[in-house]
Amino acid sequence: MTDLLTTPAVGGPTLPQVRRLVTEIPGPASLERLDRKKTYVADGVGTTLPVFVVAAGGGVIVDVDGNSLIDLGSGIAVVSVGNAAPAVARNVHAQVDAFTHTCFMVTPYDGYVDVCEALAELTPGDHAKKSALFNSGAEAVENAVKIARVATGRDAVVVFDHAYHGRTNLTMAMTAKNMPYKNGFGPFAGEVYRAPMSYPLRDGLTGEQAAARALDVIDKQVGAANLACIVIEPIQGEGGFIVPAPGFLPALAAWARDNGVVFIADEIQTGFCRTGDWFASDDEGVVPDLVTTAKGIAGGLPLAAVTGRSELMDSVHAGGLGGTYGGNPVACAAALGALEEMRAGDLDVRAREIGAIMAARLGELAGRHDVIADIRGRGAMMAIELCRPGTTEPDAARTAAVAAYCHRNGVVVLTCGTWGNVFRFLPPLSISDALLEEAFDVVAEAFAATA
Repeated sequence: MTDLLTTPAVGGPTLPQVRRLVTEIPGPASLERLDRKKTYVADGVGTTLPVFVVAAGGGVIVDVDGNSLIDLGSGIAVVSVGNAAPAVARNVHAQVDAFTHTCFMVTPYDGYVDVCEALAELTPGDHAKKSALFNSGAEAVENAVKIARVATGRDAVVVFDHAYHGRTNLTMAMTAKNMPYKNGFGPFAGEVYRAPMSYPLRDGLTGEQAAARALDVIDKQVGAANLACIVIEPIQGEGGFIVPAPGFLPALAAWARDNGVVFIADEIQTGFCRTGDWFASDDEGVVPDLVTTAKGIAGGLPLAAVTGRSELMDSVHAGGLGGTYGGNPVACAAALGALEEMRAGDLDVRAREIGAIMAARLGELAGRHDVIADIRGRGAMMAIELCRPGTTEPDAARTAAVAAYCHRNGVVVLTCGTWGNVFRFLPPLSISDALLEEAFDVVAEAFAATA
């Protein structure tokens, strides 16, 4: 596929930023590879769009058939700085040449400490902070719960309706949606309780009212004296990009503080400039006790972190946190490169610019298609919820039809939500305005074609 590459850049080639279809989607070369996948890869590993990728960057993905697709998914909010971003690629190459692994728990290295220092600076609050690094978002969430339990001497964990926190045993218990994440995989970890989420489209409550409802459930069903932590996504991800009403998060955080409960913000999907701030908690000035991060932290390499108040992080005995690959030196190098790209490109500002374009285009769509019941999100994390006109009855069939049209026509879109009726838009922050506008031209065509 080298014929598709143009001007070389530090750390790799630059791809033409165009949508181009030379075959049907998926094309014949991808279909051949799908047969091989069927032979060797477990059926439980699903695929949203069955094209095999050979190159990606900026706002496009190029497949083995030579099709160039516009990316509105970013690998589920992972490659916010773009694939093979120059600083990421440069750092990774240099680190691979030096060494790939020692295990930080055996012989430490600067990169791990550098990432922890950056997280202390960037995460909400000006208090003293420390971090521990892991491999995935689920690991980060599990370890945040471990820290909260040790620090408080309590067991109970509160999560929320529509939450998604991971696929391990504890995080499956914390995740709300059964299919495909939990079905048949129990029994799950205990002492996990669920409270109602603020969902403005469906509950009509103010943030304060929704918080009072949730806290009443927590008081009655759990009790503050038993509660180690509240874990919440400031904007829910897989659950449907649900943005709680203003005041909801601050009220929960204040109650947690008053009752000695650790307030954990799961910023795995919302973090690192995605919502127009460095972290979604910043929007209302919420300062979590612990923050979990992953996805956008390292430009596509596996890395995650728990960052929080030093006294909480230090409550765990030596050796109680860690893992063989946690804070791998190559992943740390990638993270430092990704942070460099975010700062240099003012990607929090860029996310707001992208959000303004998406909000305008989605508003136009909603004016023409009454199946769109809600537009929500912040920055480059936007969504629309599809319901049967005049109701809040989810329309998953129309959602699937629109997504399929977009995929056939070269735009990668993702769906989500408890009922499968939400489109989430997560373009790389490196995407151009022109490419973004073209992508939404296709989305508009999809709604017209499936009406």
